[in-house]
Amino acid sequence: MDTSGLEDSGLGYEVILNDEDASAPWCPHGPTLLFEKREEGKQRFYACSACRDRKECNFFQRADEKVSEVRKMAREAENQRKKPPFSREQYDDRLKRFLALAPDRRKFCGDCQLLLLAEETAAHAAHALVLVAAPRLSRPSGLLRPLDNKKSHAQYLFTERTSHFLLDALADLGYNKVLCVGTPRLHEVIKTEGKSRGMTSLLLDIDFRYGQFYGQKEFCHYNMFNHHFFDGQTSSEAVRGFLRESSGEKAAMVADPPFGGLVQPLAKSFSRLSQTWKELQGSGDAEIPMIWIFPYFFEARLLECLPSLRMLDYQVDYDNHSLYKNGKTGRKQSPVRLFTNITPSEIVLPADEGYRFCAICARYVCSLNAHCSACNVCPSKDGRQWKHCSQCERCVKPSWRHCPSCSRCALPDHPCDQKEVRQGCFHCGNLGHKHKSCTLKKGFSRGGSASKRGSGVYVKQKAKKRKK
Repeated sequence: MDTSGLEDSGLGYEVILNDEDASAPWCPHGPTLLFEKREEGKQRFYACSACRDRKECNFFQRADEKVSEVRKMAREAENQRKKPPFSREQYDDRLKRFLALAPDRRKFCGDCQLLLLAEETAAHAAHALVLVAAPRLSRPSGLLRPLDNKKSHAQYLFTERTSHFLLDALADLGYNKVLCVGTPRLHEVIKTEGKSRGMTSLLLDIDFRYGQFYGQKEFCHYNMFNHHFFDGQTSSEAVRGFLRESSGEKAAMVADPPFGGLVQPLAKSFSRLSQTWKELQGSGDAEIPMIWIFPYFFEARLLECLPSLRMLDYQVDYDNHSLYKNGKTGRKQSPVRLFTNITPSEIVLPADEGYRFCAICARYVCSLNAHCSACNVCPSKDGRQWKHCSQCERCVKPSWRHCPSCSRCALPDHPCDQKEVRQGCFHCGNLGHKHKSCTLKKGFSRGGSASKRGSGVYVKQKAKKRKK
């Protein structure tokens, strides 16, 4: 069994990525993932890859459970019931018929989230109907109601500022084919404004509603947590066709996953997309140029999965997120950043937004991110100016103070007696090593990792038990 993908979710269990597990059962979101509880007994179970909310997808099956044929049939019926209302071919046909309508007859039902054909309008007369002019049709994210369940596939949409920055950055670097993974706003901007710059894009998204606005060469119904194409070979071939470079074309990938999702499955899916690109180009060990958009506090987790990534200081904003946007209701500093394997010095961050070039670090940084001569790096992660602690021999956040009791920097009101929570192995309780190097866990990969919050609480409980 391949246990190279073991990751702590922070919720008391781990996900096990196994390339050889073709027997994984399916839920409406495709193949499920195998999880392992950290409790005694190490129970393993299959659960939905995309949803952490049981109300959204309640699939659960113990790994050693024998499922009856009746239950299998019931599951298949449930999977069929939750499929999109139309097939890929039907969506393509409906789009052609919709575009053939006169402009004053092109309507969208806000209640049903559906582009209506002429014969369907009467049945939706009591619903909220919107006349769809050409500009609105080219920006479906403005018509569709964003999904907002934070425990499943919540949709947060880039602001115009962020969308145009990404468009300009990619165009300036010569990328004319952009694989947009969960980035509908960027896809829209490339289609409407990037065309004149010789750019095309393909959107991969779990929201099937976009299928009614785009043909199969522009949209694929895709789950980025398990690398599942809902339309099967049709979609996977569309991706292969798009990533195949010719006549000087250059492809890149931009991904904006849900922040609550597990990093390891995402990294594996992105690596598989990169592998497809690599095979098509015959590029040896090269990776597809990638931008992964994620909060800065996940930096260690991302770099553990994809070491070639580097974090940039650019702050990504969203229109419909209560905190991660500009304005009075948002934070002064968005925590969302770009992680990329593109040479950082090549991505020019806008000076009019407060970025400057650090010649020593060879990258653009936030204006408040002052270079530290002791660390020889621009250390700030959150957009504020950090300070150097000579005792810790590293730079820390401006609100932190050095604590002589803990011999480390922390917030002034931190609990000093919690130091042991940050150490030890959640598997055996030993404070002398981390769980990823625990020799008592048979078959455990040294590539796994644990969140401090999840593993620390468990370590403390185990330590207390030994003292009794």
